[in-house]
Amino acid sequence: MMRVAALGIGLVSTVPAWAVTANVCYNCSCARHANVNFSVRQMHALRQLFKCATTPPAERSAIANAIGQFERFAGEQTPTWRDKGGNANDDGADGRLDCIGDSTTNTTYLRLLQRLGLLRFHALLAPVERAPLIVNVHWATHIMDRTERQEYAVNSWFYDNSQPAVISPLQDWLSGASPDV
Repeated sequence: MMRVAALGIGLVSTVPAWAVTANVCYNCSCARHANVNFSVRQMHALRQLFKCATTPPAERSAIANAIGQFERFAGEQTPTWRDKGGNANDDGADGRLDCIGDSTTNTTYLRLLQRLGLLRFHALLAPVERAPLIVNVHWATHIMDRTERQEYAVNSWFYDNSQPAVISPLQDWLSGASPDV
């Protein structure tokens, strides 16, 4: 919080130093929740990512990078900075995210971007689940290109905290596709 003194009166007023608050979740299946405050400076940096997003592919690139930025900013206020790609690399660390936490929190981030009018070419849909094998259940955030009606999975689970999300055509993702990590 910033404190601003009113000149000549001696009053002290509290002015929030943040622009937006979002609820994030972490640890196994969103066991923990925290409100994260994103500053005016941070929101400006996120908006800048979308300035040149004049096509659906450019907007998907901006979305991928924005997810990484949101994660970095959230990691400054929560233990999520400890999150490693996948599930096996976290070693039970407080702040880890499984695919449920990533898809839930990424949906929150995209809802915020949508509310700010930054998603011009994509609609946010409900998180999506895949189970190409009985033991390989996985969740991702779900978007649709409004111009071509193509659906995509947005997934930051594969990489460490603060890295851009992977955005894959939904049908590929549902079939089990993943980046080489």
